[in-house]
Amino acid sequence: MLHNGITRLSDYRPAVDRAPAALPRPSLSDREVEVLLGWLAAESKEEAAARLFISASTVSTHLARIRAKYTAVGRPAPTKTHLFARALQDGYTSLDRW
Repeated sequence: MLHNGITRLSDYRPAVDRAPAALPRPSLSDREVEVLLGWLAAESKEEAAARLFISASTVSTHLARIRAKYTAVGRPAPTKTHLFARALQDGYTSLDRW
């Protein structure tokens, strides 16, 4: 703690910094990754479907499977924002691409 009573972030850290445990990563197929990134870049499932030359229901099916895989490894992703975060965390995309 600083002399003036303000707590520093380092005061909350353990004495020994440990590397964070690796997050469990589901096994997404190449097509699932392609659909996920296409949908993340689109305004709607319909737009993503048109760009990928598939139907909107196929986009929905892929997204449901992707969400199920993330839930199965203990990392649920119920929203588009969650899926974007998972794609970043797992290296499927980077902030530089957006």
